[in-house]
Amino acid sequence: MQLPSILQGESRVRLVQGAVVGSALTMILGFGFGGWQLSTNVERRAEVRVNAALVTALTPICVEKFRHAADVKTTQVALIATDAWRRDSFVEKGGWATFAGSSEPNSGVAEACAKILSDGK
Repeated sequence: MQLPSILQGESRVRLVQGAVVGSALTMILGFGFGGWQLSTNVERRAEVRVNAALVTALTPICVEKFRHAADVKTTQVALIATDAWRRDSFVEKGGWATFAGSSEPNSGVAEACAKILSDGK
């Protein structure tokens, strides 16, 4: 069987080189500028966005739970007296950042809730 001239001798080497360079260039352009992404990167980004959405949605609930708790004025004074970097722990320990369906408080919600409550808004 006779091979086409493109697959014979020097032409075959050039064809393979062209295929390798072309596929490498396609991948570089696709991942670099074309918006191609690996599934792990997509999942990581989705998780960050979901957590941000949860914090945005649950922070007002945390603030309301705090404001409707017993002895809110004393608790508010205690929160403001707490060091700024420990206020989220104060909110977590108070249970205001723990929601139905979870046994652990949401640390992002606790941080945002403590910021709003300590700013007096």
